[in-house]
Amino acid sequence: MALTDRMVRASRLDPHLYEEVEADPGLTREAATVVVLSALAAGVGGIAGGGVVGLVVLSLAALLSWYVWAYLTYWIGTRVLPEPQTRADVGQMLRVLGFASAPGVLRAAGILPPLRGLAFAVAAVWMLAATVVAVRQALDYTSSWRALAVVALGWLAYVLAQALVMAALRVGV
Repeated sequence: MALTDRMVRASRLDPHLYEEVEADPGLTREAATVVVLSALAAGVGGIAGGGVVGLVVLSLAALLSWYVWAYLTYWIGTRVLPEPQTRADVGQMLRVLGFASAPGVLRAAGILPPLRGLAFAVAAVWMLAATVVAVRQALDYTSSWRALAVVALGWLAYVLAQALVMAALRVGV
């Protein structure tokens, strides 16, 4: 199956795709490719406002943000809110969360200034929904609500950490 087919299935929130990706370590490179494509789309979507520097900065920020959130989601899902049947390793989680970032390629539409806000908002909500499905499947949860809680807690922790870093940078200036 082609990468684009998997990306479409991931974007359609197909739980079977996330099960396949979780179980196949051979898809790690594809998952990483999806994350990079999504991050580059964020950079392209912001290029009109920041030029080449904006492309690089937004792409790198999207990559780093994804990694931090993925790790937090893994930790919360396996340590804070696991179910008795929850068994997952970091590789499984990174693969499913990699494919959950597939809707992020829509951010490239932000290269057209009138579409920038809409493209980023739609992609963000869609990626959140895909992440909930990915977490539910990867952690073998019986409840989408638990998966939503894990995703929300990971996101809140990430936002808090980002705010603290930004505050520290402002103090140091």
